[in-house]
Amino acid sequence: MQNMPFRKLGDSGISVSLFSFGSWITFSKQMDLDASRECIKYAFDNGVNFFDNAEVYAHGKSEELMGESFRKIGLTRNEYVLTTKFFWGIENRVNFQNTLNRKYLMQAIDGSLARLKTDFIDVAYCHRYDPETPIHEICFAMDQMIRDGKALYWGTSEWPALAIDMAYDFCVQHGLHRPIVEQPQYNLIHKDKVEKEFAPLYKKMKLGLTTWSPLASGSLTGKYMNGIPNESRAAMPSLGYVKDEVLNTSNQKLVKKLSEISVKSGISMTHLALNWCALNPNVSTVILGASRLEQLKDNLSALKHIKQVQELKKELDSLA
Repeated sequence: MQNMPFRKLGDSGISVSLFSFGSWITFSKQMDLDASRECIKYAFDNGVNFFDNAEVYAHGKSEELMGESFRKIGLTRNEYVLTTKFFWGIENRVNFQNTLNRKYLMQAIDGSLARLKTDFIDVAYCHRYDPETPIHEICFAMDQMIRDGKALYWGTSEWPALAIDMAYDFCVQHGLHRPIVEQPQYNLIHKDKVEKEFAPLYKKMKLGLTTWSPLASGSLTGKYMNGIPNESRAAMPSLGYVKDEVLNTSNQKLVKKLSEISVKSGISMTHLALNWCALNPNVSTVILGASRLEQLKDNLSALKHIKQVQELKKELDSLA
């Protein structure tokens, strides 16, 4: 396996592995503690230092599993970069769901720290944009989180470019800690936001990206070309939108074209799709998800083909 490359996390001094590992959907729902620990250990042993989580994943259970996995493996806190995200909330009460108000954020970080059993989060994200909370309130709350030592950096996830720009300008104007990173979906199917909408922000603020769903929830692996397997994400009742994407006619045509490039090049569809994401210089890290160790092993081995995929990039870029 090729040595893991590292990139800076946006406009910061911290380095993160080009491929990283996230717990969305899989932890607790598809993987127990032993499977989670096994995957985290394999990822870490193969150069991954960035591990992604969120308060809402498995209603807090995902954070508990990840924190316990680190302890069972015996990793010290300085050996990995840990993230979590806030917005959806896990308490069914007013002011604690679908919001970024200061009260929620100040208490949500304490909950995550308790579940992860750590003193601080490396990167705390605002998981979605909240137009009902003033941008100054969000910025002051995230700055306070950092000043309190509960987070080291902050960023956004699936925010519109305009809102990121507003938050950045407000922080600069008032001497607050600035958002340094955005976490958008980015893959061969969903690429306009990263490549077009965010384009001005790369130059202005050196915005970093920690991208998710590089395989479009499995669509780009080709596993749905002949139907939907019973154990797949598209078959999960809670993920109806994945099924809709899989059955989308234009997406199916793109997947077929990707399959043809795969056959011609001798590189799997999975490895083509993962390396295509990694070749974008604005991407700090590509977050991998896996429901079993064998899947993670295959995904991490994609880097051995990155030079070959570079030669195919123009052809992959043209897929639509």
